[in-house]
Amino acid sequence: MDPITIVLAVVGIGAGYSASTVLTKKKIGSAEEAAKKELKKAKVEGEKMVASAKEEAAKLADDARKEDQARRKEYKDLEQRIVTREESLDRKLDDLDKRSEHLRKSEDEVEGLKNEIRDIRGKQQDKLEKIAKLTKGEAADKLMKMTERDIKEDLKGLVSKLQNEAKENAEEQAAAVLVGAMERMASEVTAERTVTAVKLEDEEMKGRIIGKEGRNIQALQRATGVDILVDDTPGMIILSSFDPVRREIARIALEMLLKDGRVHPGRIEEVVEKAQKEVQKEVMRAGEDAAREVGVIGIPKEVLQYLGELKFRTSYGQNVLKHSTEMAHIAGIIAEELGANVKTAKYAALVHDLGKALTHKIEGKHHHISGEILRKYGVPEDVAHAAEAHHDDMEATTTEALIVRVVDAISASRPGARNISAENFAERMKDLENVANSFGGIEKSYAISAGREVRVFVKPKDIDDLSAIKLARDIANKIESTMQYPGTIKVNVIRETRAIEFAK
Repeated sequence: MDPITIVLAVVGIGAGYSASTVLTKKKIGSAEEAAKKELKKAKVEGEKMVASAKEEAAKLADDARKEDQARRKEYKDLEQRIVTREESLDRKLDDLDKRSEHLRKSEDEVEGLKNEIRDIRGKQQDKLEKIAKLTKGEAADKLMKMTERDIKEDLKGLVSKLQNEAKENAEEQAAAVLVGAMERMASEVTAERTVTAVKLEDEEMKGRIIGKEGRNIQALQRATGVDILVDDTPGMIILSSFDPVRREIARIALEMLLKDGRVHPGRIEEVVEKAQKEVQKEVMRAGEDAAREVGVIGIPKEVLQYLGELKFRTSYGQNVLKHSTEMAHIAGIIAEELGANVKTAKYAALVHDLGKALTHKIEGKHHHISGEILRKYGVPEDVAHAAEAHHDDMEATTTEALIVRVVDAISASRPGARNISAENFAERMKDLENVANSFGGIEKSYAISAGREVRVFVKPKDIDDLSAIKLARDIANKIESTMQYPGTIKVNVIRETRAIEFAK
């Protein structure tokens, strides 16, 4: 390389370095100057902030000092009030001590006066006893005897007068209570019948009811135990039976057959079964309605069932259910007048004749059966006793039982309530059936034609044809020897064998 070039290069480098150094120094000088300015500015601002902080701190200290002075003043005032109150309480306590001391002195004076009075009374009593020559107890006893002697005759006269007045008024008041109850609850006279008429829309239906060779009417009579009279009254079929339950079943069954139009022995048995179920529902409904009418609740379902059956029972021509509801109303009125248990009296009066629904199933008097049934189904003992004791063969030990006995006589003895001839007729029909049922092998028996015929259905497995003939003769002989009746009674023994199979 050329030396000159080298020299020039070195000179250039040196010049560049010098120029760079100068520029760098200038920049450093400028930066230092700027830094000094900024530092000076920051010092000024810091001094301002310190002054402001000192001023604010001085202000806060002054406020705290003022608040402390106010609080000190408040505490001082409170302390002064407390001191004042203490002084006041001390003065009051001193006053109370002075009053207590005064009261103690007064009590001592009063006690001294009491002792002085006791001494005076004792001295007076001693003087009186010396003068009268009697002690205090002897004087009191003598005074009581004198008083008793003076008023004894007056008391005797007063008691005698009250007893006579009670005797005179008792019957009058009792009669007023009974007559008032009877007037409030008097019901219509019962007219019991032994026949039911079913109206025919078409005379041709009589032929269907009779059936070929009378088989339909015979099947209907056999299923219901009711005597059916077709030709007696135009446009009507007459159902005759002393038992109103059978008549009701026969009526419903006959109306179903007339409405349906299909009449044959198989259909008749089906319809009679439906009618029996419908009557069963009516029985339950009648029991519930009777309980609701008299306002007695909580009667067991089984008791309501027997109660409903009384709708179809009569006693001397009087409907037993109407008789029972009438009794319940009267018993409630009388029990309220006498202050007895109204619910017990009404409950017992309503169910007192329950046994009449079972006399054909259970041996014994109906009122004893009523008591047994009521106890069996959990009816309260006071109700069962009052129901059972409504006849004279059992002692009535409660007021409610006496009330039931009285209202039973009232309801039964009022004019027109009972028909003796109707009851005698019904009893004769029942006796006739009971005679037949007393023999073995009997399935069921019905007294029909107003007691001129008794139909006896036998169990074919137990009674053969020859035995059936003998049974008819035996029943007739027993009727002749045990019953009194006008005319003749036909004994009709029926033996029927059925074979039933199902095609599946």
